[in-house]
Amino acid sequence: MSDHGFMAGIPLVLGGNVFGWTADGDEGLAVLDAFYEAGGRMIDTADVYSAWIDGHEGGESEAYLGNWLSSRGVRGEMRIHTKTGMLSKKKPSNPGSMGDPDLYRPEEVLAHLDASLERLQTDYVDLYYAHRDYEELPVEAIVDAFDGAVATGKVRSLGASNFQAGRLGAALDYADTEGKTPFTALQNQYNLVSRGSYGADLQQLCTSRGIAMLPYFGLAAGYLTGKYRKAEDFEQGDRSYRVKDYIETGPPVLAAMDEVAGETGASLPAIALAWLARQPGIPAPIASARTVEQLETLLEFTRLELSDRQVEKLTNSFETA
Repeated sequence: MSDHGFMAGIPLVLGGNVFGWTADGDEGLAVLDAFYEAGGRMIDTADVYSAWIDGHEGGESEAYLGNWLSSRGVRGEMRIHTKTGMLSKKKPSNPGSMGDPDLYRPEEVLAHLDASLERLQTDYVDLYYAHRDYEELPVEAIVDAFDGAVATGKVRSLGASNFQAGRLGAALDYADTEGKTPFTALQNQYNLVSRGSYGADLQQLCTSRGIAMLPYFGLAAGYLTGKYRKAEDFEQGDRSYRVKDYIETGPPVLAAMDEVAGETGASLPAIALAWLARQPGIPAPIASARTVEQLETLLEFTRLELSDRQVEKLTNSFETA
């Protein structure tokens, strides 16, 4: 495990997007309790979770997690990662289009940080992300705004989410030159069937500069669980619209995963996460669980050792699709 201050426990970051939404009430609390008991110490959330749901305004996940942290008395043991930069007054149906570059004005970053802390019932966060890049802004302005958050003493480390190599590299160079707090984590989408947002250039940058890549959608919105194999499968579930991109490229990947599952006895989710953990610059993937049973399946990957041949098979299954 990396010595980054925001890393702790087993090498899995529990995705918080489901809490206060599809994982609510006692069922969600049971997931969090089971994660803690298994040695999980890192949880990822965002102030925008889950503003895309009718009746939600954003912050539902943070508030749910805050109640759990407070009721269990475990805040000091946990590493809480949250994000800002997408929770605006706009509320489109597609969460990917949320946001406003004005959210990175220094006063806005500080106001959203304080709101997150209140919901989380804590006085600091271990890792605070710029949730998306706004390329119309000078990257120096983004670094300055988040450096200001660290200066308050309420943020331990900074991360960038949905940044590409050129902008992330420029941000790191500026922080180094001007003595600002650098980004030390990256959170981009990356998995066996979606690899474009963490290509060779970003992998080289992260490994050479000591950036911890903590990828989201490690299970490709459920596609890599194997539940989407027939045409009718793509019409089911809350996230079925996200997996339709994999109709053509995904089957060869699932076939390779099935082979590895036959050799190891491991579940497909465990195989998907174990592959991620073998990729350059990735100390821990992010994955969500709505039930204790789903969490137990995810945790299998921490006990799974893929052979070099199996890793190569999985890697090449997408490249030759």
